Amino acid sequence: MTLAILYDVHGNLPALEAVLADAAAAGAERFLLGGDYALFGAWPAETVARLDALRGATWIRGNGERWTADPAQAPQPPQQEAARACAQALGAGTVARLAALPPEAVVDGVRYVHGAPGSDLIGLRPEAADDEEQLLAPVHERRLVAGHTHLPLERTSAGGIALLNPGSVGMPFDGDPRAAYALLHADGTVERRRVAYAHEQSAAALRQRFAGGWTGLVARRVETARFGPESA
Repeated sequence: MTLAILYDVHGNLPALEAVLADAAAAGAERFLLGGDYALFGAWPAETVARLDALRGATWIRGNGERWTADPAQAPQPPQQEAARACAQALGAGTVARLAALPPEAVVDGVRYVHGAPGSDLIGLRPEAADDEEQLLAPVHERRLVAGHTHLPLERTSAGGIALLNPGSVGMPFDGDPRAAYALLHADGTVERRRVAYAHEQSAAALRQRFAGGWTGLVARRVETARFGPESA
């Protein structure tokens, strides 16, 4: 059965809908949802509701779910402001449910984390960092899937672990504004996919729906598919 791997949707409902349509056409039957579902997007509640409707989905928690439950955990005031706006849009029950998700999952012998084993804020990079093998020491599975950086990667670690970052559905940072996700087929092969959608309209909707200094920065990231000067 083909598994669709979706990370970092960030409340971008049009990007999510485009990915789900593409995944359905490609024969996806199950879903792995890798965290950061609602925060920073124009459609936080609608995005979570759409994900809730998926059958056969495994969910894990990202830093966005932690921050939305406790905005003080976000390191900068704009992020805290965004987290408060997201929490209000989602409602207390949904915020608590998402914050209670597990930080990782193992499905069919593959380990899924949001950022890196033991941390949802440390992300794997397209090129190996000096401390990568130390980060990967707890991983005994043949493959590790992580997100958080919004930068797609597919490579093998020095220790022989197949590493995958499917990229971000809602806010890519690699210069390509198309929504990114991956398919893991039953034979173990990975297919990284990009799907065009009206990303400029998503950016405009964010500016229109939410007030606050954080909206301009996030909207520019959606428009340019670049990280910019501040961390999200």
